Amino acid sequence: MILNFVWLFFFFAAFLACLVQWLVLGDATVFNHVLQEAFAMAKTAFEIALGLTGVLSFWLGIMKVGEKAGAVALLARLVDPLFRRLFPGIPAGHPASGAMLLNIGANMLGLDNAATPMGIQAMRAMQELNPDKERASDAQILFLTLNASGLTLIPVSIMTYRAQLGAANPADVFLPILLATFFSTLAGLLAVSFVQKIRLHHPVVLAWLLGMCTAVFGTLWYFARLSAAQLATTSAFVSGFTLFAIIVAFLALATWRRVRAFDVFVEGAKEGFQTSIAVLPYLVAILVGIAVFRASGGMDLLMKGVSAALAVFGVPADVVPALPTALMKPLSGSGARGMMIDAMKTYGADSFIGRLSCMFQGAADTTFYIVAVYFGAVGVKYTRHTIPCCLIADVTGAVAAIGIAYLFFPP
Repeated sequence: MILNFVWLFFFFAAFLACLVQWLVLGDATVFNHVLQEAFAMAKTAFEIALGLTGVLSFWLGIMKVGEKAGAVALLARLVDPLFRRLFPGIPAGHPASGAMLLNIGANMLGLDNAATPMGIQAMRAMQELNPDKERASDAQILFLTLNASGLTLIPVSIMTYRAQLGAANPADVFLPILLATFFSTLAGLLAVSFVQKIRLHHPVVLAWLLGMCTAVFGTLWYFARLSAAQLATTSAFVSGFTLFAIIVAFLALATWRRVRAFDVFVEGAKEGFQTSIAVLPYLVAILVGIAVFRASGGMDLLMKGVSAALAVFGVPADVVPALPTALMKPLSGSGARGMMIDAMKTYGADSFIGRLSCMFQGAADTTFYIVAVYFGAVGVKYTRHTIPCCLIADVTGAVAAIGIAYLFFPP
């Protein structure tokens, strides 16, 4: 229902914005421009789905090997004490738990190409337990909200852009981004827990959350002591080593248990093509809607209106120029990235606005893209409270980013 409302809003608002540009500004070409952008984005959506095919085939093949060899079940038993309480609808030791753990770990390391197939595998495993195949289950909603909250330990791509744009210390946003995304993830968890009445005060849950917080801040303490060059080198090593070690471990366990790894891999890889085809209509729908809204000028009007309203309510002028990145991030990762880069080019990579834009970019993920891909892969049409909970996480991450920016980089 909510996704349907948002999608229709994109088109209706875009048409109104086009009418304003035609009748008030005299721009009669705006309608054709919007249509061209819609067609171009439809092509882009196909290319994204096509690009996912190879990655999905490879990782779903590896996941199938891990599942047959028992590795996913081992991971599921490892996190069972926590997941049994956060995801009461998932039986103990179910493969969905292991797939979710791998997805969350890949996201924390910034391994997007690996995280998406693992996340889709987790959604498919949970869909098998879902009594209503067109309606999102509680477990799927919580998992997707945690995924969309964007918890990342090492924002390598943001640091790379900062280096290219002349930042004196490209890694100086590393700690602020981690803190902001930590708060967004925590807000997402609290929002879903409130709706689904999950008992976060259970001793086991509290112990796990405390342990994960200790691990996150311990990792943060270690990386914060490194120089920018050391940070880039170490993060690349940790990411690459961890991912390749998982692949080899799955294959080694399959060999030990006499699983025909190659045949199982091919069986799983075949599912990658089918999954990418299933995702395509959802991608086309949401990406074209966003493209139409942006090309019509509606996105610019919305951002200016929000910025003006926030200024009236006392939001400092230093924050307003960076807000377009925060407003765009739930809608379009590439759009938010472009606005982040534009802010750094306009105001400087080491300016307060430039750094805050980077923090907005890293504090959350592309909510609507993730909803389209993950739910589209399993055919869920009714997302229930997924989007509100994800947006709560996004807003919390943005607010936290502002406060942390003033703490670390006072203008």
